[in-house]
Amino acid sequence: MSSTATLPRGHADATKLADRAAIVTGASSGIGRGIALELAREGAKVVVADLREDAKVGKYHQTEAPPPTVEEIESAGGTALFQQTDVADERQLEYMVSRTLDEFGQLDVVVNNAGISKVGDSQQLALADYDRIIAVNMRALFVVTKYAVPHLKRSRFGRIIHIASVHAYGGGGGAAYASSKAAAVNLARDTAPELGPHGVACNVICPGYVETALQDYLTLEQIEQARRHTLLPRFGLPRDIGRAAVYLASDDAEWVTGASLVVDGGYIAGV
Repeated sequence: MSSTATLPRGHADATKLADRAAIVTGASSGIGRGIALELAREGAKVVVADLREDAKVGKYHQTEAPPPTVEEIESAGGTALFQQTDVADERQLEYMVSRTLDEFGQLDVVVNNAGISKVGDSQQLALADYDRIIAVNMRALFVVTKYAVPHLKRSRFGRIIHIASVHAYGGGGGAAYASSKAAAVNLARDTAPELGPHGVACNVICPGYVETALQDYLTLEQIEQARRHTLLPRFGLPRDIGRAAVYLASDDAEWVTGASLVVDGGYIAGV
């Protein structure tokens, strides 16, 4: 089954998110790309924030490069722009938010998706690698929240969505990765009571195994083990996480905040 998400012609007639502007970090590839395409499918104007505009190509999944995310959205009649962003750089995150406001005049949805991983236990993982993972996977979520919140409070649809992992609930992926994903869950729980009185919701999506280039660090044996633990008869696709993000960004979830939505094909239940 192909893991490449596509936007059908005529998607711009969708109204679920037609009056909203969204930022998706790490949106050139993988899950972030799937989220950006699905938000655009529902009519949102999307800022694709990433280090590079071209999608990553994997050795197991997404082995052929798709068109850039913005190009695919625009070719289907949607609205998007690319903003080169290193989420570990505070100034670049501040500019990402300000450019969104300059271009679209509003900010309604922020999806903190950008993430990195490097396998290694306490003795193997270099401190520089640990610091980089924490900067991208954890600190960036707080910095984006800090700069986005004043504008989300002015929105009738303010939403923050962090992309974590099933590894938030246990070890896996390396000493820094699992702890950073657990932090994403708790950050949402801490932010939700702060922003609830302002009508802004903050939630987390915890994906299981999704077919992206991020899985390149795994061995075939580890992939087969993940397949055995996934109860439904396929791995996840970026679109699966994208549809969950659409739900949390939409009015359908206007009474949902501080929640963790596990989208894993039954992985946790199986374990």
